[in-house]
Amino acid sequence: MTRLRQLMLEELQRRNFSSETIRGYLGTVERFAQYFGKPPDRLGPDQIRQWQAHLLHERKLAVGTVVNHVAALRFFFRRVLKRRLPIDSIPYPHYTHHRTPRVLSPDEVARMIEAAGTLQARAILMILYSTGMRRTELVHLRVEDIDSERMVIHIHKGKGGKDRDVPLCPRLLETLRDYWRWKKPKTWLFPGQPREEGKHLTDKAIWHVCQNAAQHAGIKKRVSPHMLRKDLAYYTTFQSSFILKAIGPGR
Repeated sequence: MTRLRQLMLEELQRRNFSSETIRGYLGTVERFAQYFGKPPDRLGPDQIRQWQAHLLHERKLAVGTVVNHVAALRFFFRRVLKRRLPIDSIPYPHYTHHRTPRVLSPDEVARMIEAAGTLQARAILMILYSTGMRRTELVHLRVEDIDSERMVIHIHKGKGGKDRDVPLCPRLLETLRDYWRWKKPKTWLFPGQPREEGKHLTDKAIWHVCQNAAQHAGIKKRVSPHMLRKDLAYYTTFQSSFILKAIGPGR
């Protein structure tokens, strides 16, 4: 690891950024440097301007994605390099129109859950859809976080480092019990591979669960864990629970 990368990692960690944000910020600065073939501390406003134009007009990335790139560069130049660059030299792009978020229909969600290759994948998809949980929160769930008496799932240190509870619907509880009897997890609800004793699944593994289920269900959309979270903005918890009840028994 280079000195600059280590310095940026430490700055992000001491501000308690999430692991997903840290990975994204470090990756952005690395790709920025690779694009120009120079160390990032030897680049400046001119290169930032060219990079933003490249992302928007050549790679045609979504404005929201470019905003994340800009946030990473702002952090690097202002917090890591301590450069007093004017805000206007690293501007956020303007949204030119409101994009309707891509969501899955209730039928597509049901098909994905039915198409899950394992009981673990099925449980993961049902948690994402019925609770609106973030994938980084999901992989950090412990067995003890499933509270069947109060019918809630405890989330510790979620976004902003805050704890919260989310509803646990009866159909999900039934699936989690089937999953526990099969997998018998001890600490982490979704442990890593046997050779990774003491570790939990990575959030990247959750991404692959969604991709594989969508492919097996014949869904052509580019499905992500975040899409299942978006669905809760369109369907109430009652409706999502109804959909889960309509799904056949677990495998």
